[in-house]
Amino acid sequence: MKLKKKFLRLAVVIFAMTAVAHAQQSHHPTAPAAPTQNTASTVAGDTLYARPGQLVSAADGARLNFYCMGSGSPTVVFDSGWEDWAPAWSKVQPEVAKWTRTCSYDRAGAGFSDPGPMPRTSVRIAQELRTALHNAGVKGPYILVGSAFGGDNVRTFADLYMDEVAGLVMVDADPDELEPQTMQEETHRGHAGIISQLRDCRNAIAEHKPLPVMKSRPGQPQRTCAQQFFRGLPEAEWSPELNAKLLEIAQTRVAMYDAYISEMEQTPQDEAWLQQHQRSFGGRPIRVLTSGNHGVGHLERKPPDTPEHLKYEQETTAAQARWLSLSSNAKQIFARNSSEYIQFDEPETVINAIREVYDQAEKPVAAGAATSERAPGSVFRDCPECPEMVVVPA
Repeated sequence: MKLKKKFLRLAVVIFAMTAVAHAQQSHHPTAPAAPTQNTASTVAGDTLYARPGQLVSAADGARLNFYCMGSGSPTVVFDSGWEDWAPAWSKVQPEVAKWTRTCSYDRAGAGFSDPGPMPRTSVRIAQELRTALHNAGVKGPYILVGSAFGGDNVRTFADLYMDEVAGLVMVDADPDELEPQTMQEETHRGHAGIISQLRDCRNAIAEHKPLPVMKSRPGQPQRTCAQQFFRGLPEAEWSPELNAKLLEIAQTRVAMYDAYISEMEQTPQDEAWLQQHQRSFGGRPIRVLTSGNHGVGHLERKPPDTPEHLKYEQETTAAQARWLSLSSNAKQIFARNSSEYIQFDEPETVINAIREVYDQAEKPVAAGAATSERAPGSVFRDCPECPEMVVVPA
């Protein structure tokens, strides 16, 4: 989810039934109503994310929850948007895992991961991710995939550890520090109200009180604060089992609210850090996916095309295009029939972009193979000694 203007931030959440929202006004976990639509492949596969995967220690001792699947290199590593965690990649990761290793994870405090130290800056998040990957035996190079706020984190990772990065895919990622100053200031002003709402929800859970009902927009059902995660719970693209578990987490985990509050509070510092430490990717491939509907969780709930909204989307698209200057091998890809959640609405667009980066990325030298005088951690293009890719069954 995006850290954007308040009216866009609230617009991303819709719900299948009004009755579900009224049923969730207690902090006690209750299974949501069945989603209005589903596919057999989604139902069969997304329950993986309804239980912990591999819990791996980060530098500070907190354990991060990973879902790694597939074989091959470079490894594709996914980071999610604000108020999202690993299930955001449930329609993309299993497909990419058919031709290389993939890892999605829950940031500290979110999902099944342990709470991490404060404040939750992108630098800390990137450091924790790298340490946990190494502790899990998942060494680079990595293709980093970031959605929304996750884009801040993967760019920070790359700026810190460029030698371990093979490529980058930005999925309608937040380009806040590249936007006009007036847009940045408006975004930061809107954060105060969002943080206040989130803190009210956090306190209700901590004190075992009924969850606050959030203000509803015209034509939308009321919802509790626990139903705001991702683009709204229950999510029609997910199985009842996954929806029930995610809602249970959102209704009970105080640490998750603390983490997301801190992440939002730290965004001005994160943006300043990225401006000061931006590095060239050289020839590493970068693909920038743009929906033109940044901040819109569902197309049917898209705000009217007012001059203000059109200007906002145009400036966001232009800001995302500025990432193309980071690499000599960069391209912007438009997903015009998608909300900001391109990985839900056009998963093939995301999968194809990752495949394109994978095909053009430098591959690591196999263990024991002859090396050049390049520094440790370097990656090599068209390596004939590299092991064959292992494809997992479809």
